[in-house]
Formats: sequence, C-alpha cells, structure tokens
Amino acid sequence: MGFLCIVLSGILDVFANLALQKSNGFRDIKWGLLALVLVDGAFLLLSFAVSWYGIKLPIAYTLWGAVGVLGSVAGAYYFFRQSLKPIGYFGIVLVITAVGLLQA
Repeated sequence: MGFLCIVLSGILDVFANLALQKSNGFRDIKWGLLALVLVDGAFLLLSFAVSWYGIKLPIAYTLWGAVGVLGSVAGAYYFFRQSLKPIGYFGIVLVITAVGLLQA
C-alpha cells in the first residue's frame, strides 16, 4: 500500500507541474491554485507512505521523484508538445537506472 501512495503522490505531482505550466507563471490564478492544492496532496501522500507504511524516506523520495520526472516529461510532450534535448534523454536513462538500482 505504501508503494501505491508513492505512485499516486507522483501522479499528483505531475498534474501539479502541468497545472503550474498552464497557469503561465500564476497569471491564471485558478490553474496556479490548483497546482498548489495538487502539490499539497502529493506531499501528504508521500508522508503517508513514510509515516504510516514505514517506507524509508530516501527510497520513497527517490521513487516519488522518478515518477514525477518521467510523468512530467511525458505530460509536457503530450499536452504542450515540448521535447527534450539529447542530454534530457540521457537524464531519463539515469533516472530509470537509479530506480532499477534501488530494487537490487
């Protein structure tokens, strides 16, 4: 159940990042406030994973960050047609490698 909290937290973080992008630097206050609410929910779920389910903070934070990074890249491409430079793809490989090493 703790892993599910981390994944859901990462998904909320992705949507918070997308809402923040949509807010255009908080010029559209509705999207900006939604981003704040979503990031609060993301941290709440992350705290549940650590405090209620006993997942160690470094592991939880790393997994949460990985879901957030990969999801934000996919969301930015899908919704805003933003693409990565070659170094960005290298970074994604590093993130996936890091998560794989956590499982070792």
